[in-house]
Amino acid sequence: MSRRAVLGGAAAVTGAVAVSAAVAAPASATPGGAAGAAASPVARLLAALPAASGIKKRSRLVDYEVVELAALLRAGKVTATQVVKAYLDRIDRFNGPFETYGDNGLYNAFVRIDRAGALAQAAAADAKFARARHTHEQLPPLLGIPFGIKDSVAVKGFDAKDGSHAFDGNTALRDATVVHRLREAGAVILGHTVCSAFSGSITGTFAGNAWNKAYVPGGSSQGSGVAPVARLAAACIGEETGGSIVMPSAANGASGIKPSLGTSSVAGLMPLSPGYDVLGPIARSVRDASLVLSVILGPDPANDPLTLSAPEPFPAMPLTARKGRRPLAGVTIGIPQTDWMRTGRGVQAGTSPQDTYDTDHLAAFNRLKQQLSSLGATVKEFPGLDVTDPANDPYFSSGDVLATVDGSAVSPSSAVLSPNRYEIRYWDAVKDFAATRPADQAAALLAQYGRRAPGETAASFESATRLGGMIPASVRVEGERRRRQLQANYQAALDKAGVDFMLVFSLGAQIGLRAGGGFPVYRAYYQLPNALAWPMVSFPVGYDSTVGLPIAAQFWGPRFSEPQIVQAAIDYQEHFPQYHNAAPPDPVADAPKVAPRSLRSVEPATPPELSNDPLVAEEALR
Repeated sequence: MSRRAVLGGAAAVTGAVAVSAAVAAPASATPGGAAGAAASPVARLLAALPAASGIKKRSRLVDYEVVELAALLRAGKVTATQVVKAYLDRIDRFNGPFETYGDNGLYNAFVRIDRAGALAQAAAADAKFARARHTHEQLPPLLGIPFGIKDSVAVKGFDAKDGSHAFDGNTALRDATVVHRLREAGAVILGHTVCSAFSGSITGTFAGNAWNKAYVPGGSSQGSGVAPVARLAAACIGEETGGSIVMPSAANGASGIKPSLGTSSVAGLMPLSPGYDVLGPIARSVRDASLVLSVILGPDPANDPLTLSAPEPFPAMPLTARKGRRPLAGVTIGIPQTDWMRTGRGVQAGTSPQDTYDTDHLAAFNRLKQQLSSLGATVKEFPGLDVTDPANDPYFSSGDVLATVDGSAVSPSSAVLSPNRYEIRYWDAVKDFAATRPADQAAALLAQYGRRAPGETAASFESATRLGGMIPASVRVEGERRRRQLQANYQAALDKAGVDFMLVFSLGAQIGLRAGGGFPVYRAYYQLPNALAWPMVSFPVGYDSTVGLPIAAQFWGPRFSEPQIVQAAIDYQEHFPQYHNAAPPDPVADAPKVAPRSLRSVEPATPPELSNDPLVAEEALR
């Protein structure tokens, strides 16, 4: 099946393949991985909800976790309308002007909302709850729960702009598959959350950090990282190509899951790099994120054939902590010592990652190791895989040139990603859309997506398409072989050390101000999990001592190990809830620093090493 089907059809630039109304139900299984024949998937999810009588009273309605709200709604303790109005009220007070790709004076987590639609969805949910009290029917697990969706994901009837007014008019004809599945599970879609311009930066400046809006929020899923923590949405959907879920989760102290490639469908996503792009949940707790992933995962063969690579049925995502004082007994967590960090002095190859952390991050890291050990885990340092060694990594950061096509050198990763883009009409779709738009939009799109080949005087969509389409099949096969070799080499490094999964810090020092601060210390190879197609879960483990910004850790494991790494994170948060339950102070409004409708991006030009585009970031590493 052509990778063209990967995009599905939703927004104008993402093709026209329909998301079927009969989207396959998310796979599930009973604990332990065995398929559950007695109970339906919905019943298994509902059985994991806490008893309403045992839920600790929170100071505000918006402070309850998703699983708690789901239980309270079913018990009639609160209505969906009350929940949605509580979140809309906070959006009104603390979000600032919509349709602003820049500093709008407040959080700017949402770039647009569907107020009338959200209230109508809430009223419909309340009617279902009322009816079910008489019929005792089973209701979907997310009924009445408010969500935000990244600006690059199709929501029927609304523009998806991928962080730029250059995509004004890119109206979705239907919901993306993940949005469709959220609706089927009862979710209330509040609107689109802001993302970096063209999903291009892992730092971001359009939104303000949930804990202090003067600081960077992480990118590119900026608003999806801010909104749950700032209590503007109960949970959100983010998208990652190279750091776009993990970095905003870490920067804002959210709990986010970057799934393995193929776990959830990307149909209806405005793509960056097909074969890397994934959609996943960002919430306040890992169990909330796991519930969301349980709903959206599963095969989508008509629209995203990559989902056919996932186990079917997919092992059940955990929703509750394991009992006992040592739930991590028997688990070996490795700390890779060659997972090099980048500082202001460049990539610190040869230096242990921990040696680059600032005082607060090192203290949090050492405390986390002790906490995990107290829960029964074996936590140990091990070499990992040094991807600066060509013998270990023939793909991701290799300096090899596999071919020269149309005057351009083709690296191993380009040999894979450029043909993938060609097959989905990546450049032609933008060209066709640009032809329908005013001159200023068309020029902005050409500047972003066009290519100027050696000897050409101007960039063009045709030049970009030509390069992607001319890469020989033999070169593409070699690139894919090298990618599989990298995956095998990294798995062998874990196996040799007896490691189940890894513990890393994606950020190693206090993040910077939106006015040019960025990330002073971060993982140099933050794109590596996407090259491997492996999952990560990010969760907060502390706060710095000066500004009070979050400190976050990540579990990183082999492909389709989501149940294992998520279970460990849920176990951790059960015993150490003080981090993910903390709430930031409400922001004070400033005057907006940018007009709502501006084609000029107010984000500083993204340095290549901070790009979400694998081909840009990997070239910077080379």
